[in-house]
Amino acid sequence: MEAILTMAELDNINFSPQNEVEEILQNVGCILSTIKGTVPLDRDFGVSPDFLDAPMNVARVKLIQEVVEKVPEQEPRVTVKEVLFDGDGITGKMQIKVILEITLSGKIGGD
Repeated sequence: MEAILTMAELDNINFSPQNEVEEILQNVGCILSTIKGTVPLDRDFGVSPDFLDAPMNVARVKLIQEVVEKVPEQEPRVTVKEVLFDGDGITGKMQIKVILEITLSGKIGGD
């Protein structure tokens, strides 16, 4: 199953996801919005902030690498198919869109 996650969708946390896809997308969103080193008992959780303040073309490459490596490592039910960016290089703002391939286990909180 394919799903698209944009960072604009991460405003609210649902503590009771209705299905496995919702749970997985929320997990991926949590990974992408967490800076590596900020979770006390799991310092490797999240993405590295090394892309911040880099030139736009360098930042994109570094962020793509982080997303492709870290998301499947931390949420094994997904494979990152593509990472896209919205925004221009003038303002220095990027909005990320991640296209995921999801493998469902058939139960929420599955092993």
